[in-house]
Amino acid sequence: MMKMKSISASKASLVFFLCQMISALDVPLDSKLLEELSQPPTITQQSPKDYIVDPRENIVIQCEAKGKPPPSFSWTRNGTHFDIDKDAQVTMKPNSGTLVVNIMNGVKAEAYEGVYQCTARNERGAAISNNIVIRPSRSPLWTKEKLEPNHVREGDSLVLNCRPPVGLPPPIIFWMDNAFQRLPQSERVSQGLNGDLYFSNVQPEDTREDYICYARFNHTQTIQQKQPISVKVFSMDSLNDTIAANLSDTDIYGAKPVTERPPVLLTPTGSTSNKVELRGNVLLLECIAAGLPTPVIRWIKEGGELPANRTFFENFKKTLKIVDVSEADTGNYKCIARNALGSTHHVISVTVKAAPYWITAPRNLVLSPGEDGTLICRANGNPKPSISWLTNGVPIAIAPEDPSRKVDGDTIIFSAVQERSSAVYQCNASNEYGYLLANAFVNVLAEPPRILTPTNKLYQVIADSPALIDCAYFGSPKPEIEWFKGVKGSILRGNEYVFHDNGTLEIPVAQKDSTGTYTCVARNKLGKTQNEVQLEVKDPTVIIKQPEYKVIQRSAQASFECVIKHDPTLMPTVIWLKDNNELPDDERFLVGKDNLTIMNVTDKDDGTYTCIVNTTLDSVSASAVLTVVAAPPTPAIIYARPNPPLDLELTGQLERSIELSWVPGEENNSPITNFVIEYEDGLHEPGVWHYQTEVPGSQTTVQLKLSPYVNYSFRVIAVNEIGRSQPSEPSEQYLTKSANPDENPSNVQGIGSEPDNLVITWESLKGFQSNGPGLQYKVSWRQKDVDDEWTSVVVANVSKYIVSGTPTFVPYEIKVQALNDLGYAPEPSEVIGHSGEDLPMVAPGNVQVHVINSTLAKVHWDPVPLKSVRGHLQGYKVYYWKVQSLSRRSKRHVEKKILTFRGNKTFGMLPGLEPYSSYKLNVRVVNGKGEGPASPDKVFKTPEGVPSSPSFLKITNPTLDSLTLEWGSPTHPNGVLTSYILKFQPINNTHELGPLVEIIIPANESSLILKNLNYSTRYKFYFNAQTSVGSGSQITEEAVTIMDEAGILRPAIGAGKGYSEILFATSPVMHTVRPTFYKVQPLYPRIRNVTTAAAETYANISWEYEGPDHASFYVEYGVAGSKEDWKKEIVNGSRSFFVLKGLTPGTAYKVRVGAEGLSGFRSSEDLFETGPAMASRQVDIATQGWFIGLMCAVALLILILLIVCFIRRNKGGKYPVKEKEDAHADPEIQPMKEDDGTFGEYSDAEDHKPLKKGSRTPSDRTVKKEDSDDSLVDYGEGVNGQFNEDGSFIGQYSGKKEKEPAEGNESSEAPSPVNAMNSFV
Repeated sequence: MMKMKSISASKASLVFFLCQMISALDVPLDSKLLEELSQPPTITQQSPKDYIVDPRENIVIQCEAKGKPPPSFSWTRNGTHFDIDKDAQVTMKPNSGTLVVNIMNGVKAEAYEGVYQCTARNERGAAISNNIVIRPSRSPLWTKEKLEPNHVREGDSLVLNCRPPVGLPPPIIFWMDNAFQRLPQSERVSQGLNGDLYFSNVQPEDTREDYICYARFNHTQTIQQKQPISVKVFSMDSLNDTIAANLSDTDIYGAKPVTERPPVLLTPTGSTSNKVELRGNVLLLECIAAGLPTPVIRWIKEGGELPANRTFFENFKKTLKIVDVSEADTGNYKCIARNALGSTHHVISVTVKAAPYWITAPRNLVLSPGEDGTLICRANGNPKPSISWLTNGVPIAIAPEDPSRKVDGDTIIFSAVQERSSAVYQCNASNEYGYLLANAFVNVLAEPPRILTPTNKLYQVIADSPALIDCAYFGSPKPEIEWFKGVKGSILRGNEYVFHDNGTLEIPVAQKDSTGTYTCVARNKLGKTQNEVQLEVKDPTVIIKQPEYKVIQRSAQASFECVIKHDPTLMPTVIWLKDNNELPDDERFLVGKDNLTIMNVTDKDDGTYTCIVNTTLDSVSASAVLTVVAAPPTPAIIYARPNPPLDLELTGQLERSIELSWVPGEENNSPITNFVIEYEDGLHEPGVWHYQTEVPGSQTTVQLKLSPYVNYSFRVIAVNEIGRSQPSEPSEQYLTKSANPDENPSNVQGIGSEPDNLVITWESLKGFQSNGPGLQYKVSWRQKDVDDEWTSVVVANVSKYIVSGTPTFVPYEIKVQALNDLGYAPEPSEVIGHSGEDLPMVAPGNVQVHVINSTLAKVHWDPVPLKSVRGHLQGYKVYYWKVQSLSRRSKRHVEKKILTFRGNKTFGMLPGLEPYSSYKLNVRVVNGKGEGPASPDKVFKTPEGVPSSPSFLKITNPTLDSLTLEWGSPTHPNGVLTSYILKFQPINNTHELGPLVEIIIPANESSLILKNLNYSTRYKFYFNAQTSVGSGSQITEEAVTIMDEAGILRPAIGAGKGYSEILFATSPVMHTVRPTFYKVQPLYPRIRNVTTAAAETYANISWEYEGPDHASFYVEYGVAGSKEDWKKEIVNGSRSFFVLKGLTPGTAYKVRVGAEGLSGFRSSEDLFETGPAMASRQVDIATQGWFIGLMCAVALLILILLIVCFIRRNKGGKYPVKEKEDAHADPEIQPMKEDDGTFGEYSDAEDHKPLKKGSRTPSDRTVKKEDSDDSLVDYGEGVNGQFNEDGSFIGQYSGKKEKEPAEGNESSEAPSPVNAMNSFV
């Protein structure tokens, strides 16, 4: 058996090699040819894999494809067929597969959340799109919380938590104050990646009550704000003043001053952490530290360098950003926080994984019958992706057999293909981080040769240049191309011609005798064709007299010549340029046939002049320089760099210092600002000059610090505003005395490379750090926690030493000390290292599996003793795989799954199991070296689950009183099917449901005939399967029995007060004849989906109508629960909506819609409730008690006066009457109308009110007051404002504003800060 496998493998390799040598056909991009050739579908455009949509806009799922004939489109949703015709909200664009989901009619976008896949199909195959995951964006409100004021002592650290609501996608966080101004950030105060605001140390100026965190959700264009946070900083001065005020003069008082503190990391916590990032993404690492003074952050990569061109520092170097990360960026990154009092650090272990990416994506293959070819699909990733093939959207393992096809891993080999072999193949490369899906078609064509180059096409070239004569062709099999010269010429051969694979004939050096007619002949086994083209060879264009260099005085005349010779059949054009630009638009420039003349030359005419001669085939040029000479100018002051200093002298020589003096050079009209002193170490780095120090320009001596065992030379450079001088001559040399080393090597480590060794490494001292000759290192080590003496060895100036013969993975104490000929450096510090790791010896024991449910199990094991791990314990790996399904008893390819549990964990969950299946698993321990042995395989079985829905339900053969039902078993039975359950009920013409009938059907049945049904009646069927665990999801269908042909009218279902009592006699009889299918049409007109959108005093009613055209509708309504008669409103025209006005706020109503002329034909009732009456802020003076009392008093007073006057007049007396009286009148108060100038309901930031039904954000991105979930609006009470361009808030309190009467779904709009806030982020 093994021998047969070996032979097959060798044959496959040979076939693969031969296939690689055969090139597939290339189809030219000729539009006419492409229209004639058949081609399988190709997906040209599709929506992204992870598609987040705006829940307020229509959902558009793109799927475009090309092919010949044009492809048809279909969709799946969540893995099952998506019947678009059954969803009135979903339409497909014409001649396209793009879906448009209309959510404007009150449908929620969440109802269409799921995984969609498009299939484009024609007679040559089927291409599929990626799995497009549709998710509506979400912008939730902030959770309610009570925020306490923050009281902080000056100098302490502080963290203000933001904790924004979790949205989709995540929001953008920023901090502002009540004036909508960005809070300033610095090295001391900054925002972290999680949105929190960090204070390394607080200062008195941080005191404020309006620290506000904002979250902006881009998809929905909304901004949420957290409640303001108050911070109060108590300074030491204020505390001392408070204490002093409460103590006597004899008391000693005083708060402690602000104490400085070494750095402490606020985030991340601990000394180490881990981070996993995907290849190609942006890696963001963050370290924020507390301390006083404010710490400075520095980043390094242990054992390597930060990538030079991809590393950026943000947020005052607190954030390390590496773009386009790759596997090479894996490693340990250390952030170091340092101030004057000390430092601290944190190590982040970064692991870079990779979603699949293409190495070789499959490419379309065009073959002729009988040819061979290959499709190659190679991808890489971390972990390594698995490759699977599909053909026409179906896994290749279950696709129809094709004898010309053979799958070999990531390659499909085709041999002796036929036309029926045309198909579209899909390659899927996937791992746990993603997948790649590529379509590539195999198109088998049998076409006679065609030449696409136009007949008698004329080619013109210049002599002694290459000539390329095209012969674009196509045919299947690939035609052979031959060239002839002349009508009866012989075939062209020889080294003077080059024949290209695309049919082009190249003459490398065309001569005049190459002119003539050339014939291209294309032939294959299906035919032959030819085409003639013409070639003409022209004389080259030459400039026989070129322009010459000119030196012209100012105001004189300059002239350049340009005489040419060219082919008489070509028309040349001459262009003059100045400095490679057009000539100035100046009348002084005169262009002749063979020359250029410049009159009255000025300084601006100085430059290079070029004569360019162009023909349709070639171009030549020649240039000359014009120099304009002027009278010598008046001498000017020359500013230059200073001359180098002179006379360097060394005095006051000591072991560690020396004095250097010099004489300054000439300043050259610019004062010297400073001197730079450099030194050379002639002993260690001769010829290399290093920066030592610099002094002001007024100083000519300096005291220099020296290091031992350095042969010093010094030089001085002078600097002024113009630049630096040349260095001075070096001083005399001065050799300092040797000394013991001052420091020891850094970065000492001990890591074993083999199980029996310890590799000790360090960073060697640099140059003069040795302080003397004979630099060596003393390397010492001893086993930790063992009473051993130190073992030491002295090595040369190297950076590594290997200790052999060590036990496996034991800790060692290590130290490395520098020494030279004069002695040792100070005693070094000790570090801990480990000898090499080895593979674990023992498998985990006592492996137990506890099955939790049909898809989840929990596995336990005993930990492996640490001594048996023999290395750093990384964790445990659980390998598990499905052996077989207990319901189908069919084995399949075993795909082992691996779950890794970090650390010393002894249990784990196994998710995603298949119900009613048999599994095996084992557990292995993992260290830095690898995996240990596997535990014995543990077998466990998952219990039964509920089945999936039946694969289909068909209702056929409708008669007067019977219907035939056929169904398919569930795709995933998840156990042993016990029975099927059928439920059905009649539906009358008002969509009311009749009594429900239930039938239990044996599991081995696949069809059923229902008898004794009512004629001309619609029935709704509910069908599902069940196992011993329970019932699965159901599938529903509707069907209608046919009309009584004798025309005898029976009582209709639903007539009168209810349904007639009808007994359904059922007979589960197998129906073996395949029935005829009927498309069910509605028998009666009907009105359905009556919806209402209610406001305070009106409601918008809409409905859907099915039936004859030109129907007239009416709307009936009344108070819910009332016995009053229905009120009736006539709808104008045939509209499907109507606005009910004059309703009472806060009242429940019932409504129904009917059609005129159809007795008893109306919709079912719908209930709605109007909104509560808005509390009026206006004051009606006429209803005030004081006003009524005042008016009554005035009226009574006038009545008394009238009576007195009447009595006096009757007595005949004359009394003076005052014509005018001063009366005190109350100010005129005009009551505001109910709709005048109100600012709307008060909205508190914590009062999260739901959006009103039917509300939407308009397309111009303004936010309606009723709809706004933006808490910026909620904090304004009666403010009608907007944002300036700089982000500041402007507004005013408006006194009165006329409000438009509301109709339909309209509502008043308030200005929104959303658009203005966009400028902040």
